[in-house]
Amino acid sequence: MIAKPVPATLTIEEYFAIEAVENDRRYEYIDGEIFAMTGGTNNHSLIKLNVSGNLYRRLAGSNCSLRDSDMRVKISDSRYVYPDLSAVCGAPLLEDNSTTLLNPVMAVEVTSPTSHYYDRADKLGFYSSVPSMRVYLIIDQHQVEVELHTGTEKGWLRQIYSNIDDVLVLDALGCSLPLVEVYRNIVFNRS
Repeated sequence: MIAKPVPATLTIEEYFAIEAVENDRRYEYIDGEIFAMTGGTNNHSLIKLNVSGNLYRRLAGSNCSLRDSDMRVKISDSRYVYPDLSAVCGAPLLEDNSTTLLNPVMAVEVTSPTSHYYDRADKLGFYSSVPSMRVYLIIDQHQVEVELHTGTEKGWLRQIYSNIDDVLVLDALGCSLPLVEVYRNIVFNRS
């Protein structure tokens, strides 16, 4: 989830200094602006845990491993973000004090009303520009809907899954993820 930007253009050094001091807050850095990351809802938290728990089990014994939302991902020299979940296959390449992942294979974002457009437009562009990235999942917390973006030789392929019996095939990780597991114990508010 993302809030409004702090109204000042900062250098990358100033951004890292703010992040080092404010241990209880995280900020994404986009072209000189920082964006405070806000807290999540019950569904947001539960979906993140469902996905990470299921993928953790499915990746056991493979060369792929997960990182939670505490791990920053470098998009470029002027863009740093915090996905809800990321994965790396092989040895992680890290920048600075092991707080920034340089070679993610997958990023996962659970949408909120404030991040809906950002996750589907800006972050899609950001993640698809990372050379190592092969999978980007956008998970809706208000209904059964997952967008699977897969990097191919011809570009990025977008597939939408909205049936609870659907299974996401994550070839880059060598596993699959059933939507029934993603949405386990989720209660949707019907207005």
